[in-house]
Amino acid sequence: MKLFFFTCLLVVFPVVSMKSPIFGPQEVSSVEGGSASITCYYPATSVNRHTRKYWCRQGAKGRCTTLISSEGYISKDYEGRAKLTNFPENSTFVVNIGHLTRNDSGRYKCGLGISSRGLNFDVSLEVGQGPGAGDDTEVYIADLGRTVTINCPFKSENSEKRKSVCKKTGQLCVLVIDSNGYVNPNYSNRAVIDIDGTSQVTFSFVIKRIRLSDAGIYVCQAGDDSSNDKHNVDLQVLKPEPELLYGDLRGSVTFGCALGSEVASVSKFLCRMSNEEDCDVVINTLGKKSKDFEGRILLTPRDQGFFSVHITGLRKEDAGYYLCGAHSDGQPHEGSPTQIWQLFVNEETTMPQSPSVVKGVVGGSVAVLCPYNPKEADSLKYWCRWENTPNGRCQQLVESEGLVNEQYEGRLALYKEPGNGTYTVLLNQLTNEDAGFYWCLTSGDTRWRSTVELKIVEGEPSLKAPKNVTAWVGETFKLPCHFPCKYYSYEKYWCKWSNKGCKTLPTQDDGPSQAFVNCDQKSQIISLTLNPVAKEDEGWYWCGVKEGHRYGETMAVYVAVEERVRGSQDVSQVRAAPGEEEVESSVRKTENKVIQDPRLSVEDRPVKDTGDPAGESRASADTDSSAEQGRSSKVLVSTLVPLGLVLALGAVVVGVLRARHRKNVDRISVRSYRTDISMSDFENSREFGANDNMGASQVTQETSLGGKDEFSATTGNTMETEEPKKPKRSSKEEADMAYTAFLLQTNNMAADVQGAPSEA
Repeated sequence: MKLFFFTCLLVVFPVVSMKSPIFGPQEVSSVEGGSASITCYYPATSVNRHTRKYWCRQGAKGRCTTLISSEGYISKDYEGRAKLTNFPENSTFVVNIGHLTRNDSGRYKCGLGISSRGLNFDVSLEVGQGPGAGDDTEVYIADLGRTVTINCPFKSENSEKRKSVCKKTGQLCVLVIDSNGYVNPNYSNRAVIDIDGTSQVTFSFVIKRIRLSDAGIYVCQAGDDSSNDKHNVDLQVLKPEPELLYGDLRGSVTFGCALGSEVASVSKFLCRMSNEEDCDVVINTLGKKSKDFEGRILLTPRDQGFFSVHITGLRKEDAGYYLCGAHSDGQPHEGSPTQIWQLFVNEETTMPQSPSVVKGVVGGSVAVLCPYNPKEADSLKYWCRWENTPNGRCQQLVESEGLVNEQYEGRLALYKEPGNGTYTVLLNQLTNEDAGFYWCLTSGDTRWRSTVELKIVEGEPSLKAPKNVTAWVGETFKLPCHFPCKYYSYEKYWCKWSNKGCKTLPTQDDGPSQAFVNCDQKSQIISLTLNPVAKEDEGWYWCGVKEGHRYGETMAVYVAVEERVRGSQDVSQVRAAPGEEEVESSVRKTENKVIQDPRLSVEDRPVKDTGDPAGESRASADTDSSAEQGRSSKVLVSTLVPLGLVLALGAVVVGVLRARHRKNVDRISVRSYRTDISMSDFENSREFGANDNMGASQVTQETSLGGKDEFSATTGNTMETEEPKKPKRSSKEEADMAYTAFLLQTNNMAADVQGAPSEA
């Protein structure tokens, strides 16, 4: 029976042609004396909003005669009972017709422009007989698929007799049901007779799940066929007029389903009549969702049995008929409350083209373009993530006023650029968990909502930058970001993230915490410089690329700001300078040499532990002052090293020159001595001979010449204890003594010169 019910609906509502962007109801039904309201939709363009709207009736030869238009024209037949109203804000116009007659039945068109050449949509109007139209016939009007109860009166004398109902077909009246238990096969399980008792003068004829074929004239009868106790009933079956939805390709629509408070606690559903066999569930409150609508549909229960279904990212194949309904199993059933909708998708859309799928890599970023109505530039912009809950849910992540979900701190920003109907959402530091569906929303026109799917693919981010860095307060900090060659012509930038977006860093001096951006195009590096670093500089920084007002890839870096502890640098930090370690080593050697110098006084030498309290006191004082000495070690090093180097170099030069000079003097002295000896022997032999018997005590001084280091000299004084005999000295001996005295004097001078650098 369910199959037959949906087949009937599909027969009533044939497929709508999508060639024309004008859309309206295909069929409208009413009764005599009633009224009809026809709503026609048109594309939301400036031209369409101001162009002529009309309602015309089609003639036998295809000509369409205008009955009423938006320019004020109205035909004589419609005077006083018809009105056309344009609603440009909704891109619709409505034709209201009252006091209908059977003559109003026919084919009509609603359209824009000129009747013969404009855009239009075909509408069929059917006017049936109204209640009380006949003298002896009672009219019942029922909706397709519903239940109708017909009351049949009879005379009291026939209360015990057979009751029956037949349907007129031409000149015959075919039996439908009687009180003896007969039921016509066409009404099996659908028709019943209800007789409350013999005291009643009426019985009820009930038809469930009404079909279009059930319409017609019925005769209620009490008694046999010859009885005159009869009552005529005219049953009219109205085709359900679907609620109309007009959506643009890539736009969104909302089904507002109202089923009544009696089904407030019953499971709700929306199904699509896609074929003659079934109505496929699109979504229900039990968690079922069609795969074709995954990520782009939400069901929101409301009070008193009302609920709404929102669909974004409309496709042309979404057009068709839908049923809102309520049943315990979330499926459509015959007899359950339903509401019919007809969705039209305008392919001549004004919605901007934007990717429905974006791809990113782990650690990378994506830039999503979201459309909005250009006339609503001041509306709030949102971005939410669709979740696969039973009803569907979209958790808000960011909005244009600065609210950012805590889980997305430092990696999500919303920009109003590029503007003119499009805003941008940037998401970086991508993970596999970020894959899914996201919605672009505004506080304005809901038709501009859109859906985008984020897919995570294999690869690496194009931008290279450290993930986390530390900067020191008061110092200069430089942070580089590397770009591939494909971004050479793009604008590159650094910005500091906040919950109100990511503001590009200025190039001018804005105070103590100033930032400069400089770019080396050859190496494709952009460096962020903070000089000096302040505590408020801590936070997230982004480097990225953009082309005009369109943003591209980004990379996020967290900069932690800390303060250095005073005096925390150790020796290893000092040694970082090239060559400084060798200088410090030479200074240590010099200090050790000075300590071992025997010329130091006792107080200058290291003190050994002798158990003396005074010594212990001095040792304790030395220990207490070790920290202060350590702090002054750098000053000593920086002072003694240059001075030591200069003095050592001077000593080397003086020593070398003195050694060379001494060797030359020695050679000259020896030659002169030998020459003088030979001449004295011949010329002064008598004088030398006269002094041979002169005795004297001598002081013998020995000097090592040659064979020892020129920079070291050993001097010894030897006193003879015995008075030697005073032999007679020859002139040669006197010459030897003179030469020896000369050498001793020269040796003493060299020793004095050598000792000077050591004392220094």
